[in-house]
Amino acid sequence: MYWAKLFTTKTEIVVALCDEELLDKTLDFKKKGVKIKISKHFYGERLVDENIVLKLLNKATIGNLIGKNVVNIAKKHGFISKGNIINIDGIPHAQFVKI
Repeated sequence: MYWAKLFTTKTEIVVALCDEELLDKTLDFKKKGVKIKISKHFYGERLVDENIVLKLLNKATIGNLIGKNVVNIAKKHGFISKGNIINIDGIPHAQFVKI
């Protein structure tokens, strides 16, 4: 399962997705000297399955993804490529923008 939240503006639909077990964890991004909180406020609106993840990815104009499983889904379905993925404290993270 995955935590998902949508944010909408006049022109954009942003989807934030993370693997279920990562919610409320803090990761140490040593390369940048910062800590990143995977907060319920940003990611935790509702718990969804893979089918809903795909629907949200298709609907989104911007995506923010963290977690091995959700990043793999996005990669498998062509939303991101390997070059879009960084690792933060060993956890894959990717973002995309549809133009």
